[in-house]
Amino acid sequence: MHASTKTATSWTLDQVPFADVDSAQVRAQEDLFYLIAAASFVEIAADLYTDNLIRYFDGDDEIGAWLESAWRPEEVRHGHVLRDYLCHVWPEFDWQQAYSAFYADYSKLCTVEQFEASRSLEMVARCMVETGTATFYQALAALATEPVLAGIATRIRADEIGHYKYFYRFFLVYNAKEAPGRLRILGAIKRRMLEARNDDAKCALWHAFIVREAAPNKSKFNLLRAQLGQKVRRHYPLPMATKMLLKPLDLPDSVAHLLHGPMARLAARLML
Repeated sequence: MHASTKTATSWTLDQVPFADVDSAQVRAQEDLFYLIAAASFVEIAADLYTDNLIRYFDGDDEIGAWLESAWRPEEVRHGHVLRDYLCHVWPEFDWQQAYSAFYADYSKLCTVEQFEASRSLEMVARCMVETGTATFYQALAALATEPVLAGIATRIRADEIGHYKYFYRFFLVYNAKEAPGRLRILGAIKRRMLEARNDDAKCALWHAFIVREAAPNKSKFNLLRAQLGQKVRRHYPLPMATKMLLKPLDLPDSVAHLLHGPMARLAARLML
């Protein structure tokens, strides 16, 4: 690790010490290229997702203000930091070309019509998305051997956990108003978990892949996805994911304990 303690502790996502990055060390881990690229695409595209959420929660000034003043800039900042790290280590990669192609596809998928039928259930879905991102960045921090990348992932993870807490608080407000019941909440959890293996991340990986590879093909891409899943799975915090997934159900401790194992196995299959 670098001698400077600044690299380890004192910097923020607004002042990342890119000069301390050991590019040769990172370039030796090709899997990191794809994980960083895909994450940067999805995070920056949160700008569009924010517009949709604000439209969906029209009339709720508190949620709208938080989405605009906190969630949007923090998500986009995550993407910019990851993009800058990627371009620092892999300057030959045409990030903008890949992102533009990704966004053209993503914008067709990211619509208000894809949201849940009620506001309480959409907040459940938001909690599930933040569960996926927080646990992904924890796994990325563990997978990274380069200190600056590990620090970036750790700091983004902290932001995502904070976002989860906000969405969960908003869920409690709408849950009290709408009382959807545990079965409908469980349905929203399952729907979002099923979507986690598709759509955004797959689309992002594909567009990074076709720009990165000289002769891309679907078979090679599917093999890459499988390999990335295996790498992340080794470091994936299943206990943390399971706890966050179960929280909106507000189950008695005895029931939550019984469901912990099955939910952990389901999370391992569907979120990785």
